[in-house]
Amino acid sequence: MKTIIQLILPLLFVAVASCNSPAEKKQETMDINMDKNFEFATLGGGCFWCLEAVFSEVRGINAAISGYSGGTIKNPTYREVTSGRTGHAEVVQLQFDPEVISYRDILTIFFHLHDPTTLNRQGADVGTQYRSVIFYHSDEQEKVAREVFEEIDRSDLWSDPLVTQVSPLQEFYRAEDYHQNYYANNPNQPYCTFVISPKMSKLRKLFKDKL
Repeated sequence: MKTIIQLILPLLFVAVASCNSPAEKKQETMDINMDKNFEFATLGGGCFWCLEAVFSEVRGINAAISGYSGGTIKNPTYREVTSGRTGHAEVVQLQFDPEVISYRDILTIFFHLHDPTTLNRQGADVGTQYRSVIFYHSDEQEKVAREVFEEIDRSDLWSDPLVTQVSPLQEFYRAEDYHQNYYANNPNQPYCTFVISPKMSKLRKLFKDKL
């Protein structure tokens, strides 16, 4: 008789492998709005599909765009980034209204919804492109990021030390269209079912007042 692990492993393999599969774009992404005094946050915490899905439900987030930051070449492609040779991290860039949600609250959600203690990996996603990283846009953001990092590191939220990088944003490159709004467009795709849906449930449980 097969064990539960033997039954589940093939499904997990499909889920992980399908992370690289393009999907037809069915739904438009949120648009950047230049008419209000919005601010930006750029965060990496594993596959960008996850963070984009999470923050798209948070009140005060006007746009959540998947992309690449922190690398050495201009205009990288997904294939180049996933090779691990460009130095880029998969990130989501958020445009948010600071009158509705603070940068500190965004980082609090960020630290709860991915594992900031695993170096260059999130679950089965392994490589520097999946590192935990905060790319700050200003001196004030750097100050807040380091404060929140220390607060979370001293708390009992995670049993292991945090390894999240705090680095200045240099460039942000928007990812290919089929990566945008991925979870909303493909909720039944195996990666979405096994990896992203549990994060969405956790978000709705822990931060329902922010949705």
